[in-house]
Amino acid sequence: MRFLRRNGTTTEDSPETEAAEVAESVESHTRGYTPGKGRATPKRREAEGKRRGPVGAPPKTTREAMRRNRELRKANPQSKDERRAAAKERQARMAAGDERYLLPRDKGPVKAYVRDLIDTRRNLTGLFMPLAVLVLIAMIAPVPVLQQYATLLCTVVLLAMVVEGFFTGRRVARLARERFPKETINGRSIGWYAFVRSSQIRKLRMPKPRLKPGDPIP
Repeated sequence: MRFLRRNGTTTEDSPETEAAEVAESVESHTRGYTPGKGRATPKRREAEGKRRGPVGAPPKTTREAMRRNRELRKANPQSKDERRAAAKERQARMAAGDERYLLPRDKGPVKAYVRDLIDTRRNLTGLFMPLAVLVLIAMIAPVPVLQQYATLLCTVVLLAMVVEGFFTGRRVARLARERFPKETINGRSIGWYAFVRSSQIRKLRMPKPRLKPGDPIP
């Protein structure tokens, strides 16, 4: 450090002088004084965001989603045969009723019991999809009489299906409450689940039926 002398000349101070000046600077501050950092302390969320990096926005278009999917596949290399085998394995587990692979709507012992109740009975509602195909063919055929009879048949069968579905839903909800008294069972939700299950063709139901029509429910 350089200081101006009275004679106007500048000289370099000795190490002892510099040490003394540093001691005076330290003593001038109180013990409880903490110098400021000059900036605000960042919040924890901001600090974690800087460490992890910015979160990408969700894809806005199907093309962008496909592009991201390709990038993920490149980052995680896996052969096409392996992906097909994994998908086939998941499908087989789901069909077998494995809880780990079922959709949220199908999980739980209550839903499994409802499926058994529907699968062990033959329902008129199961004719819904074949009837829809029959009506579609009849409407395409250029025969007015056939179209009229098909429309009348469809209306009658649909009304019968609605009535059957209503009583089936009430019966299933009552039996489910008796079987699982500690569970909170929504009658409308269980009734609708039973109706949807019964309206599907038996071979296309997922998970696959565990019991045949007429079998006792364990």
